[in-house]
Amino acid sequence: MIKNLKNINAGDLNVSYFEAGSRKGLPVILLHGFPYDIHAYKEVVPLLISSCRIIIPYLRGYGNTIFLQDDTLRSGQQAALGFDLLKLMDALKIDKAILGGYDWGGRAACIVAALYPNRCLGLVSCNGYNIQDIEKSSIPVKPEIEQKLWYQYFFHSERGRNGLLNQRHDFIKYIWKTWSPTWNIDNNLYNLSANAFENPDFVEVVIHSYRHRFGLVCGDKRFEKIEKKLSNQPVISAPAITIDGDNDGVTGLSDIAKIKQKFSSHLKHEILPNIGHNVPQEDPKNFSEAILHIMKTHKNL
Repeated sequence: MIKNLKNINAGDLNVSYFEAGSRKGLPVILLHGFPYDIHAYKEVVPLLISSCRIIIPYLRGYGNTIFLQDDTLRSGQQAALGFDLLKLMDALKIDKAILGGYDWGGRAACIVAALYPNRCLGLVSCNGYNIQDIEKSSIPVKPEIEQKLWYQYFFHSERGRNGLLNQRHDFIKYIWKTWSPTWNIDNNLYNLSANAFENPDFVEVVIHSYRHRFGLVCGDKRFEKIEKKLSNQPVISAPAITIDGDNDGVTGLSDIAKIKQKFSSHLKHEILPNIGHNVPQEDPKNFSEAILHIMKTHKNL
């Protein structure tokens, strides 16, 4: 279990985060997805700790990360995730960092890399280009992909909200199993993360996220300018490595043509055999090597 967490006020949140390595080292910020937590990087930390300063925060709605104000919208929109990452970097006085993540965390990393390129030294993005194209959210994709998105449509309803509220662990275990069918999941592994989903804002943040991305609810008005910029699907200029698990049960493989279009300094795309959606926890070695590759690229610039 990851222990000795720290806390810091950053933007809307008091962020709970893990830190390891030398404070003088190159900052590397690693971000988890839905529905996972910082233990996704438990086996990544020992592989990187001698090379950099590692920061792994709980996202809004997870773990001990809490909102500072009761009246702040419990938004899960993509602009909020990018805003949180930027404010965390400000609070920690990190001017520039290597960013890595997947799912929601990969989205936050892609957003900061795209909109604030001076803050991103390099990027490891699982699932390719993670910035949502909300304006096109009503355009259906292939039926076999739509079927995998059942949970998103379920969360559009109050039935779905109540299901997540009252059966969250059953839902999350099912998602883990179906998104990563070759991952050896047992109760001990799940219990490392289980408390992260008991955050009092977890359900509201998740439900808002999956409703906002389909245009069913309004976002936080403070983020309208950021969302406007994201609607242009901005190009990411930082040196980037993209990674897919070839057994990802929800997103499938990335669109290589889109990767080439949206990453102007793309280094390589890796497809990891027998790996599902939660790349860093399922294959910490290859994920860590991608981070180290970015670090080496940065040093050679």
